[in-house]
Amino acid sequence: MAQKISLTRYLVEQQRVDGLIPSQLRLLLEVVARACKSISQAVNKGALGGVLGSADSENVQGEVQKKLDIIANEVLIEANEWGGHLAAMASEEMDSIYLVPNRYPQGEYLLLFDPLDGSSNIDVNVSIGTIFSVLKKPEGSPAVTEKDFLQAGARQVAAGYCVYGPQTTLVLTVGDGVSMFTLDREQGSFVLTHENVKIPEDTKEFAINMSNMRHWDEPVRRYIDECLLGQEGPRGKDFNMRWIASMVADVHRILTRGGIFMYPWDKREPNKPGKLRLMYEANPMSWLVEQAGGAATNGRQRILDIQPGQLHERVSVILGSKNEVERVTSYHSKL
Repeated sequence: MAQKISLTRYLVEQQRVDGLIPSQLRLLLEVVARACKSISQAVNKGALGGVLGSADSENVQGEVQKKLDIIANEVLIEANEWGGHLAAMASEEMDSIYLVPNRYPQGEYLLLFDPLDGSSNIDVNVSIGTIFSVLKKPEGSPAVTEKDFLQAGARQVAAGYCVYGPQTTLVLTVGDGVSMFTLDREQGSFVLTHENVKIPEDTKEFAINMSNMRHWDEPVRRYIDECLLGQEGPRGKDFNMRWIASMVADVHRILTRGGIFMYPWDKREPNKPGKLRLMYEANPMSWLVEQAGGAATNGRQRILDIQPGQLHERVSVILGSKNEVERVTSYHSKL
């Protein structure tokens, strides 16, 4: 690009020129981006900042928290609670919603986030990230409750993630396609580097944890078996497997060059519909993927159409290149 366009300028144009977002949403997204810059700095310091290792605590899902999980969660809360754009927040790391304190003005938006996705990769210096989703507070709701957050993903007004890798990259949609911004550390700002991101409809790459193969349901096994048969099999082409164990990094690869990501239901915990969180991970990632021309289902229905029943609801996730997602989904319908 001949001229560098900052995130601030991009959002101003989305608001003023295209009329896609109101001013309060623009300001909210700028605050989230600044929080991601702070988290990026903490991640980059690593052992030098004393942020590696376990915090010797568990989150609401019973998962052991890393020190950076807690730090990232606190950074996002402290950055967003006082600006007047939000009514409440919800995080994968907190038991219940966080109401904006009365001493600050109340906004009309709700913010959900996974403060640090891919925590198992922190100590081994592999890409991790922050995922966020923005909803509008229902009208006529004076006091925010957990029920106000239980909206289908199709009602999101903004969603994105920030991946902390060789570069720090912010990926964003406000319902008008997907754009990517790279953190220019010399300027201290995110700069637009990719517009109108598109996922190829076909792919030769899949991302799944193969160690769980014996626990998968038949449709997923069938799809992977066909991929592994390669050129001699029914697909007539060779596939490569990629698995980073960080949803942000795996989805970022798919947005960049195509592929399919799967974290399906399995038989180890048959009463749970999946592993990933609908509100903090699946909904924002699914909207980004759809905005880039891809597809996202739980194997049977579009993820963005799922009506959540609880804040920390889990879901099976199949997303990425449209034709591959539709193939896996069709296998489930034949059960």
